[in-house]
Amino acid sequence: MIFSYLLAAFIVLPITELWLLFKVDEHLGLGATILIVVMTGFIGAWLARAQGLMVTMQIQRDLAEGRMPAPRLIDGMMILIAGALLITPGLLTDTVGFLLLVPAVRSIIRAWLRQKMEQKLKDGSANVTFRW
Repeated sequence: MIFSYLLAAFIVLPITELWLLFKVDEHLGLGATILIVVMTGFIGAWLARAQGLMVTMQIQRDLAEGRMPAPRLIDGMMILIAGALLITPGLLTDTVGFLLLVPAVRSIIRAWLRQKMEQKLKDGSANVTFRW
């Protein structure tokens, strides 16, 4: 199972990204393609930083008010992943990165993750290990 994820991450994804970049180059030209990649990187990094700071403040507020900040922590992880995807050159990774910066998309993913975790806890297939 993990092998298929690694295969996708290190072989299929870069080939797909290159193919997409060549297709955009065919339609828009090299200069425009490079500009798109650079601008999405800068804009994405700026948006990820801004949203990351907002989520950090929300986490601090939740903790100060005695609430568990679990949803905000999950949002923070998704924003971190979005930032990594957005600074990676490529159009597919940029698209996924920008989607992760949309709060409604994060909410859907959070609900899906919660459902998956609840199902694993219900059927006893979830393992939690604490190491000191």
